[in-house]
Amino acid sequence: MRTRTGIAVIGVGNEFRRDDGVGWAVVARLKERAADHPLPAGTVFATCDGDPGRLIGLWEGARLAVVVDAAHAHPGTPGRVHRLELDAGHIAPPSATSSHGLGLGEAVELARVLGLLPEHLVVYAVEGADSDFGTGLSAAVAAAVEPLVTAVEDEITAGSGT
Repeated sequence: MRTRTGIAVIGVGNEFRRDDGVGWAVVARLKERAADHPLPAGTVFATCDGDPGRLIGLWEGARLAVVVDAAHAHPGTPGRVHRLELDAGHIAPPSATSSHGLGLGEAVELARVLGLLPEHLVVYAVEGADSDFGTGLSAAVAAAVEPLVTAVEDEITAGSGT
């Protein structure tokens, strides 16, 4: 039986596709705040393009994995945040879809089959407004970053047992 240690915070997306970079922006902000808001030892930050194999590699062995990603919803409300939790090896179907061809659901299912799921997985999916080429988040998505950073910090603190 594998011992679960540590917390993985993973920002998924592409920082050069406007709102698709929200996961990367949240991770960058969390890293900045870590000096003033100490997080539990063993907390690791990473960014990923959403490839299922890379996601699994980043959360493998984690007690808690928190994933932040952009999402498309129809109809959508840019900046709205959805929180999803892994339940018994299956992630509840979101009302929004990933902005990537192969989504988080495929990564979760593959990890489940391979026995590589984190003990607990929380996903924050942020509805985007603009996925055109370029940098910078739309105003609605940018406004969601700071509250989301606080929510992820709270998630990490609660998940660490401290």
